[in-house]
Amino acid sequence: MKAFMLGFGLSVLAGLAHADPIEGVWKTEVDDGRYAYVTMQPCGPNVCGVISRSFEGGAEYNSPNKGKMLVRNMAPQGGGKYKGKVWRPSNDKVYIGKMSLSGNILKLSGCVAGGLLCSSQTWTRVQ
Repeated sequence: MKAFMLGFGLSVLAGLAHADPIEGVWKTEVDDGRYAYVTMQPCGPNVCGVISRSFEGGAEYNSPNKGKMLVRNMAPQGGGKYKGKVWRPSNDKVYIGKMSLSGNILKLSGCVAGGLLCSSQTWTRVQ
């Protein structure tokens, strides 16, 4: 039993050592008094982010977007940079996206029309 517990403990530690630093919960920028918590987690070899909580005027509410994937298949590029897609709920469009991680700050950008129309946000890690 001790050998099993030791093996299990080592496998858990090994999994933690390989966790991407972007994993966790992030707070989006406030937009029209609303913001969301997005849970970033692995999706295959990439990272995806799902809306896990939503807020309006500081109070939590049950948004119809809760549970939907906002960040899609962001592939790690090294150095805290990622490339993939971002969904914008306000217009229901998917953009070519990039993310850049620096400590507890996550900068996202999304572009359409070959990069002619872009938008960006800065998210903070929820402690």
